[in-house]
Amino acid sequence: MNRKPKHIVIVGGGYVGLYTGLRLQRTLRAELRDGSVRITLIDPQSYMTYQPFLPEAAAGNISPRHVVAPLRRVLPKVRILNGRVAKVHHAARTLVFEPAVGHSREIEYDVIVMAAGSISRTLPIPGLADAAIGFKTIGEAIALRNRVLALLDRADSTDDPDVRRRALTFVVVGGGFAGIEALAELEDMTEDSIKYYPAIQKSDLRWVLIEASDRILPEVGPEMGEWTAEQLRERGIELKMETRLNSCVGGLVKTSDDDEFESATIVWTAGVKPSPVVDSTDLPLDERGRIKTTARLTIAGVKGAFAAGDIAGVPDITNAGRYCAPNAQHAVRQARVLGDNITAYLRGQKLKDYRHKYAGSVAGLGLYRGVANVYGMKLRGFPAWFMHRTYHLSRVPTLNRKVRVVADWTLALFFKRETISLGEIEHPRDVFRAAAARKGGQAAAQVKTS
Repeated sequence: MNRKPKHIVIVGGGYVGLYTGLRLQRTLRAELRDGSVRITLIDPQSYMTYQPFLPEAAAGNISPRHVVAPLRRVLPKVRILNGRVAKVHHAARTLVFEPAVGHSREIEYDVIVMAAGSISRTLPIPGLADAAIGFKTIGEAIALRNRVLALLDRADSTDDPDVRRRALTFVVVGGGFAGIEALAELEDMTEDSIKYYPAIQKSDLRWVLIEASDRILPEVGPEMGEWTAEQLRERGIELKMETRLNSCVGGLVKTSDDDEFESATIVWTAGVKPSPVVDSTDLPLDERGRIKTTARLTIAGVKGAFAAGDIAGVPDITNAGRYCAPNAQHAVRQARVLGDNITAYLRGQKLKDYRHKYAGSVAGLGLYRGVANVYGMKLRGFPAWFMHRTYHLSRVPTLNRKVRVVADWTLALFFKRETISLGEIEHPRDVFRAAAARKGGQAAAQVKTS
């Protein structure tokens, strides 16, 4: 009699989802071959995004396609379903899957892995939803690059000082890694770009960082954070520390220090929160709204359920009373332990704890500029930038993507950075619709005159 295969469902195709799938393909090779185990991964996208390279993609240093890994190619033994998980009923070992198009359906499973990651954490600030853009997805990175370059075109082509001032004012909210790296890379890109805009000088550009606390890049320590702040100020970037964004209705920025100005670009990077799927499960949550997880990456109090990454509150057993930070450094390592523990669970073996002492952090601040604090070793400038690139290159999934990224960097040594805005790709049918409308109007006019 054939046994029903054990079904593992991975919810989320980010760091944890992809690397857990990779690990399971290796550790469950025999079971996948004989059909006693099958794996399904569910994510709205068909690719995993390597988020630390989003700033370089936005600045044009790396092709956007090279910072994403196609799930179906990387995980050939895993069934990929594109859509979202609307509900998880773990007591019944079922979930509701909603594809992008078509009817939802119920999927049964034996083991579930919650790895849906996080989304931008927003605040009820007037105008934020309409005027700002996040910086967590490859789509946002591409859109931001196109917008910044298009605004240079707009400013260079107008005689209206108000339009020009608004176009050349760029605001980033949040002084963590995402905000500082996005700000530094985009400012570096505009400095290169304005060489081709005779009517725009560097002094015409206004870059503003709004940070609610009294420091930036807390992950690299106070000393290196202060050095970074000094470097940014030397580049003409305005840092509004201990300042909050109060409103940005219609692009009119109002801050808690009573400043008021217009900006056509507002980037929101002020924190993240767990994926909304956590609110549609019967799984336990901690005080921060994350899935309550043990050091073995099992979900507390239930069997056959695992979680890791941004969606999970994973205890840091190297630092009592603390949780693992929501970053790629932990996510990749957690996925390896997670895959091994799922394999051990299916085979009735002992599970092991996730243990990793935080190594430190590196950040890129534009071409040949960076800051790092790794194992107590503090670096700045070119050495930190080189370490940043080397470390993240080692973490990009698949040799294919590593080679493509290196090729992009190598070409950049010999050829200038592209400064072309392709904003029309966001609305590709506008020109066709305008042509069709004009043709229809001409036909109606001919009918009236005949």
